[in-house]
Amino acid sequence: MRILIANANTTAPITETCAAAARAAAAPGTEIVGATPAFGPRVISTRAENAIASHAMLDLLAGHAGSVDAVVLAVSHDTALDAARQIMPCPVVGMTEAACLTACLVGARFAILTIGQPSAYEELVARHGLASRCSEVRAIPGTVQDVMREPEIAKRRLLEAVEELSARADAVILAGAVLAGMDRVLQPLVKVPLLDGIACAVKMAEMLVALGLPKPMTGPFAAPAGREAVGLSAPLAALLMGR
Repeated sequence: MRILIANANTTAPITETCAAAARAAAAPGTEIVGATPAFGPRVISTRAENAIASHAMLDLLAGHAGSVDAVVLAVSHDTALDAARQIMPCPVVGMTEAACLTACLVGARFAILTIGQPSAYEELVARHGLASRCSEVRAIPGTVQDVMREPEIAKRRLLEAVEELSARADAVILAGAVLAGMDRVLQPLVKVPLLDGIACAVKMAEMLVALGLPKPMTGPFAAPAGREAVGLSAPLAALLMGR
């Protein structure tokens, strides 16, 4: 089984972090392939960047269509998730959606802990239909670059926040691709389960491949066909045409 770990921004070290977390979670025999877009924002922080990254993500996935068994979107905004599920011939799993769904199996309420602005995650949880299960979305101060530059400071801030969130949540999701794998480091130090979106998404991708479910042939997630476009890469244009 080959699973593509598709980053949505152009920061290759984040792709490597996510791929490492994916390999740690994958079952024996699962091959993890990391990929970074050829264009787009370095780090997604705004709606405009997320829109640009959606095109970059679809372009990246199109280049791997038919060569992987499943895709994990290694971006905590679940960038282009619905569109990716429509155009790809294999299962596509978003890391934050996977973490939220897993958290619902762990307890009644979960919290999300991230970096920077929490509002995007509040909207994302609502879009996934899980707002009633989310007790809080909280962000530690700083940026993705800060976490990469000073990981020990980020770990300390995360631990402090998890301690507070655990009073109101049965599990805490560490949201953000740069935090991939951090759950394994911090779990022995906290009292509630910590969930990493990459690990959750990899296990869900393996399950979906094993189930062998067919792709919908009708409805909003049926593959497009006969859709002409201008200026797209050849692989992406071919998927829109249904080739």
